[in-house]
Amino acid sequence: MSRSLLRSVLELRTPITRLPPTFLLPIRARGLSTIPSPSTSHNADPTNPPSATPTRTTVPPIAPSAATPLPQATNTPQQTWTHQASAAPASSYTSASVAELFPLLRAQPAHYITVHIHGQPYLVTEGDRVRLPFLMHGVVPGDVLRLDRASSIGSRDYTLLGQPTVDPALFECRATVLGVETEPLRVKIKTKRRNRRSRRVASKHRFTVLRISELKLLGPA
Repeated sequence: MSRSLLRSVLELRTPITRLPPTFLLPIRARGLSTIPSPSTSHNADPTNPPSATPTRTTVPPIAPSAATPLPQATNTPQQTWTHQASAAPASSYTSASVAELFPLLRAQPAHYITVHIHGQPYLVTEGDRVRLPFLMHGVVPGDVLRLDRASSIGSRDYTLLGQPTVDPALFECRATVLGVETEPLRVKIKTKRRNRRSRRVASKHRFTVLRISELKLLGPA
């Protein structure tokens, strides 16, 4: 009998009771190892043999508690009334101050006004001559313009400031179109670097001239 056959017979007669060390087994075989560890064998209960199927612990159901409603942010009438009450004294104070001090401003001998024409401010008095930096279209000499946009009206001792403009019912400012002025002809030579060509540009701008013919303070209604 050959040695290999004898070895196989001996292996069949004596079953293998001990597995090789865990670090020599494949990864999948490590989880299937049935050798109990010393810690588990010491804590195991001898009366209840370990079962192959894992035990499932039942947890008693928890009754859902009533959710407390979250407070909702609502605009109460009290807050709205407080906001309106705080804004009311400011307007009444402004109107009262204007009604009290505007007669003193009107009693002054001379007044000035800051009018806005096409967004540009002009500080003028009655009789001033204003040359606008542009040509106003649609007007001819002799036309009277009503300037109703002003940011301030004042005198030597008092000044009324608008927020941002003064009420047009408090004043009356009129301007008369005198005509159109033309500046002298200007010629500018335009050149470029590394280029012998030059270009002559001529400009002759025209401006509208106004005269403040009337400035009158009317007073609050």
